[in-house]
Amino acid sequence: MLNLERLRTLDALARHGSVSGAAEGLHVTTSAVSQQMAKLEREIGQPLLAKNGRGVRLTDAGRLLADHAARILSQVELAQADVEAQRGCAVGELRIAAFPTAMRGLLPGALTALRAAHPELRSLAREQEPGESMAAVVRGDLDLALAIDWHNKRMPVPAELTRAHLLEDSCDIAVPAGHRLADRDRISLAECAEDDWISWNEGQFCHEWLVSTLRGTGIEPRIAHIAEEHHTQLAFVEAGLGVCVTPRLGRGPVPAGVRLLPVSDPVRRHVYVVWRADADRRPSIRAAVEALQVAALNV
Repeated sequence: MLNLERLRTLDALARHGSVSGAAEGLHVTTSAVSQQMAKLEREIGQPLLAKNGRGVRLTDAGRLLADHAARILSQVELAQADVEAQRGCAVGELRIAAFPTAMRGLLPGALTALRAAHPELRSLAREQEPGESMAAVVRGDLDLALAIDWHNKRMPVPAELTRAHLLEDSCDIAVPAGHRLADRDRISLAECAEDDWISWNEGQFCHEWLVSTLRGTGIEPRIAHIAEEHHTQLAFVEAGLGVCVTPRLGRGPVPAGVRLLPVSDPVRRHVYVVWRADADRRPSIRAAVEALQVAALNV
């Protein structure tokens, strides 16, 4: 009889493409992945992995069994969802990821309320960028992920996922206290054409949004500094090193040398939560989404 955990290991290998990637996705060591695969090969009676340079690849038998493993694991998830739904209460473990400002400004309140209402449900949260966390939900490594769109740039949501809106998050332009526009009630992005910008890491969705949005207003952006955290970006603004877009969600204290200016053509982020469609019937998913929506009302 095929062992479910070994099939889960094979599925992770197929999805991640490497032993180290599978180990990270399963939160185990690479040695544990190798041991599980060796046992599965003995059970099957033929090799499932072959050397590929310094890594490994699935053999024809490995790919065939991995396809079956993906379907089996999907059916197991559906069965677990049905059993949990029949029981009618949120129990077990819930793995959730959120981007930094939601992790700070939304998730603590939601998880506190969720724990009070469902003490048998254990929530495990981690900070992760939306593109990575949505892929992890698709793979089954996470149950829920908080993600964002910008008002003028949508993030693709995989077809396997269901989404629910949480809130609209307005953003301001942060400028140094001595900036030529610091005394204005509001400004336009075009008025910052001559400024240096502080942005997120290149390749990230928010960085791409900033560059394309500024270009859309006729500004060829001068990205002078890259910083992941908003508080770091604000520290650079206070030092007079540039300006940045800063969301209101999870903002916290603003440095004394920074002025926040609303944008005349409002800049907004759409915050939402996603989960696998085949887990839709799980009471724990429904309870978590409800807790997030209530918490969003209080932001």
